[in-house]
Amino acid sequence: MTTDKHIVVLLVEDNVDFAKLVRLYLSRFDEAQFDIIWKENGSEGIEEAVQNKDIDVILMDYFLPGLNGLEITKALKEKNVDAPVIFLTVNKDMNLAVEVMKLGVQDYLVKEEISTPILPKTILSVVEKKKFQREIAELEIRQKRLEAMQELVVGITNEISSPLTSMKSLIDSLIQKGLPEKTAKYLLIMQDNVQRIETKMEKLTNLREDKTVQYIKDIKMIDLS
Repeated sequence: MTTDKHIVVLLVEDNVDFAKLVRLYLSRFDEAQFDIIWKENGSEGIEEAVQNKDIDVILMDYFLPGLNGLEITKALKEKNVDAPVIFLTVNKDMNLAVEVMKLGVQDYLVKEEISTPILPKTILSVVEKKKFQREIAELEIRQKRLEAMQELVVGITNEISSPLTSMKSLIDSLIQKGLPEKTAKYLLIMQDNVQRIETKMEKLTNLREDKTVQYIKDIKMIDLS
């Protein structure tokens, strides 16, 4: 069965055989394609998570040699890794579950569940939830940006509307005086530019959505087309 769901999973697990089982069971799930990146310890897992921006979810054994799951999660947060984390443990511990959830860990599974649909469905659920959270955050950012632009536009409009009106009136009166052709040509160009400015200002005033687009490098511009 083909699917358009392609999930990149970073698996941090020190048990080679268990890592192979995770890869095997996820490969049998036909509702999504899982690309597994396996790392044997926390240090390697952190390095991969920081460097690889394609990772959708981190599946991690809690009890690892060296750094444990909580320590790894804290390190990931300090390094601004945004990928959601799912812990794998040998048994359910409610105290531990509370601690990991405080750190923003998305879910907590017992290793016995890897042979069931619970594992892939949990991964998909966590990835979808994270995607939704990012979309909501982006909408909030766009709304705040739009509000800031609207406030700026009001200020600019108030500043230039009066001189713009005066300039337009002056140009119109000069055109009507029958000046030399070359002068009249320049006046017509000026008149056209004033009209363009008025049109852009009207579009800015009526802006109802954030139409900010990438211009060059880190510079963005408002699309008024």
